[in-house]
Amino acid sequence: MTQPRIRPPSEALLVVISLVVIATTVLIVNGIHLSSPYLRKKVVEVLGEKFHASVELKDFHVHLFPGARIEGSGLVLRHEGRTDVAPLISIAEFSAEAGILGLIGKPWKIQQVKLKRLVIQIPPPAQRRKQDWSKARDMPVLIHEIVSDDAELRLLPKSANKDPHVFAIHHLVMHSVGLDRPASFSAQLTNAVPPGEIDSKGNFGPWSPDDPGQTPLAAQYTFDNADLGVFKGISGILSSRGKFGGVLEKIEVEGKTSTPDFTVTIGGHPVALDTTFSATVDGTNGDTLLHPVIGHLLNTVIVAQGGVVKSPDQKGRLIALDLTVDQGRLEDLLRLAVKADEPPMTGTIMFHTKFDLPPGAGDLSDRLNLDGKFDVAHAQFTSPEVTGKIETLSRKAQGQPENEDAGSSISELKGRFVLDNGFITFRGLTFSVTGAEVALNGKYALEKEDLDFHGKLRMKAKLSQTMTGAKSFLLKAFDPLFRKNGQTELPIKIKGTRAHPSFGLDLRHKEKEKGE
Repeated sequence: MTQPRIRPPSEALLVVISLVVIATTVLIVNGIHLSSPYLRKKVVEVLGEKFHASVELKDFHVHLFPGARIEGSGLVLRHEGRTDVAPLISIAEFSAEAGILGLIGKPWKIQQVKLKRLVIQIPPPAQRRKQDWSKARDMPVLIHEIVSDDAELRLLPKSANKDPHVFAIHHLVMHSVGLDRPASFSAQLTNAVPPGEIDSKGNFGPWSPDDPGQTPLAAQYTFDNADLGVFKGISGILSSRGKFGGVLEKIEVEGKTSTPDFTVTIGGHPVALDTTFSATVDGTNGDTLLHPVIGHLLNTVIVAQGGVVKSPDQKGRLIALDLTVDQGRLEDLLRLAVKADEPPMTGTIMFHTKFDLPPGAGDLSDRLNLDGKFDVAHAQFTSPEVTGKIETLSRKAQGQPENEDAGSSISELKGRFVLDNGFITFRGLTFSVTGAEVALNGKYALEKEDLDFHGKLRMKAKLSQTMTGAKSFLLKAFDPLFRKNGQTELPIKIKGTRAHPSFGLDLRHKEKEKGE
């Protein structure tokens, strides 16, 4: 199960506010009667000092009537003047407007600030330099509205050979913006993985200069048309509704998701998957802790706890979960992984497994690792052919091979399993029928659906009692060879495919065990 990562555009909002407040304050403090070249110089000096950066400013103009207005383009800030890395901040176009009366008295009131194609590139935490925001917070400026279009927030990785995580913020509007108070905002942005559109509304701030991670926020969100097909091996269109809040370094998220056509490619059957989740997100690095996610898959409830965290040695994030099903339906789970129109078995299942999905471009079924155990009650095969073979086994195990009323279905089906590289390896797979017990180890190939199991059949009846007529007479001589502790023990194998399994004695495997 793959969950969407919801992040507020918090750091983008911070830089937008800072740039606007600083530039506007420079204009007001120095007087609107000053020339554009002088103001341009002061803006460059203040931005360079505040951001410890070299500043490039292509165009800058001041208009005094009918109100104070500044316009500019080509603003670029390079952290500590470095030209070997991408700029910290760049703005293609910007403008700010203030009425003459708004500049009289304090706080100075700015009517509107507009930004176009803002790009903010946030370095890894270890590379961030603490800024001195004390003077900026003392600036008595209140901005009625900030409008930003086509902005990008890029979180840069530690390794230079890895791609940044990009948030495309199409449209952002903030009201009553000041560094000493919370600001309301609405934003529309594109989530990177899985791709989809996020709308959010809420409050951000006031900014915490001494510890930015403690800056508060609270908002509601909608997340629509998220295409899960970006994850090779699954598909479906996900939507989500919820809320988030707290502080930047610890954001609590609650919500619901709905994927009416969730499909695991290897099985090919779309099923409805709905989840309710609670999570804690570190807004500074994107790591997410799930506690828990409750999924509803047809008539089965799946509970997941764990995290989605940066992989220490690979590009992307590692999904590490504990999955638990209690009194679920086996057929619901099999529909995800089995190609047949009808699930091969039904029953009530309980299982617990470790779920590890490392990052990568390969198919999900090849990358996914599971390690767990299961227990199925009231198991029934849906294939009449397989059911007939199981009932025949039960009759023979009871020494009643011709009694059609003596056969029974399987019970107490349980075991341990490991999924790795597209194969499920079973250990201690056991089940019972009336008169017999079966213990197997083996593998099942998800893609080709091949079976390769070896084990033992223990039954109450003697070997000769499983047959009638001449065959029964001939087998009497072999009864002592396979009798142990009052039971007959036979080496068996199950080969073939899921649709056409073959059952037989495995005498060669028994000899191999003796040799070992």
